[in-house]
Amino acid sequence: MMAWSERLSTLAQEIPPSGIRRFFDLAETMDDVISLGVGEPDFVTPWHIREAGLYALERGMTAYTANAGLFSLRTAISGYLSERFGLEYSPDSNILVTVGGSQAIDLALRVTVRPGDPILVPEPTYVAYRPLIHLAGGQAVSVPLRAENGFRLSEEDLLSCQSSMARTLILCNPSNPTGAVIERRALERLAKVIEEMDLLVIADEIYAEILYDADYCSIASVSGMRDRTVVVAGFSKAFAMTGWRLGYAAGPQEIIQTMLRVHQYSMLCAPVMAQMAALEALDKGLTDVSAMVTEYDRRRRLIVHGLRELGLPTANPQGAFYVFPEIRGTGLSSAAFAEDLLRQQRVAVVPGSVFGAPGEGFVRCSYATAIGQLERALERIRQYLRAGG
Repeated sequence: MMAWSERLSTLAQEIPPSGIRRFFDLAETMDDVISLGVGEPDFVTPWHIREAGLYALERGMTAYTANAGLFSLRTAISGYLSERFGLEYSPDSNILVTVGGSQAIDLALRVTVRPGDPILVPEPTYVAYRPLIHLAGGQAVSVPLRAENGFRLSEEDLLSCQSSMARTLILCNPSNPTGAVIERRALERLAKVIEEMDLLVIADEIYAEILYDADYCSIASVSGMRDRTVVVAGFSKAFAMTGWRLGYAAGPQEIIQTMLRVHQYSMLCAPVMAQMAALEALDKGLTDVSAMVTEYDRRRRLIVHGLRELGLPTANPQGAFYVFPEIRGTGLSSAAFAEDLLRQQRVAVVPGSVFGAPGEGFVRCSYATAIGQLERALERIRQYLRAGG
């Protein structure tokens, strides 16, 4: 029998299993689990968007599109970015349609990272960044974020990493897992340090439409940043289109066109039906987004109030659909707390430690689930804490 482990990619074998996946796998073996761990909307894609995808199939649209995506969709994305965020990108050369925002991040790293390059990763943050940096041949350098600063990246945090000789910064704003938002004034201060350090920014802005108590600003719109930023976004979160797997990148022509070169060999193009649905989403779907955000806000207020009442310090998130309560008072690690809560009360949350070492002492709870389920989950957490954790 051949020992395949000796022939598998070393880079791939070095990637650790997803810390989130471990808890989902455990939850799947149990009955009556309330999951606050899933990072996707519980809403179904609005009907008129689904209908656009179905109509594309009925019209026989089952072939490849241009590698960069339908020109009509790139034009619509260009208009959307201009109108919503003040970003000007040409659909001809500055926009690439990808298979989800994750592929856009992967491509951006693959074409800008050289072997051994240090890449700054403010943590806690989305779990996929480190593995993708590793696969691109780079070295992830943690930028620890501080709870007392709301887990927002500051210029002082960046300046502390000057000696790393980093080339790139990955910035998730609004944040997964904390829901923190970095607003314009803070971004302007960050931009000065970014220019001083001569960094490229890969800006993951997938949650840009899901905002509450903040005004959104893309870092690419700050003076001097457009030409050193790749904006990554998509349709998964705001439009409840996770399974459609459609995202995009916008940025400097040379970077986007190099990403396209890799994309055309590895993926060819995004599915045409999903692209047609995305066209409908941009044309007529923002009202749906607004309605979903209103409901998320209702849930946000409920869960923040509920967790605080239970004695778990919880910052009020300004974006996305996550809260990041502190559980240090229980005396447990975030992993032990999450596993105990799941086994004893059938509530699934995600340990903060899986989002990087600075997330230890916290857990991520998603409120992308129905109010009734959130109320039940809070009651179960109450029972768990009363029993002594």
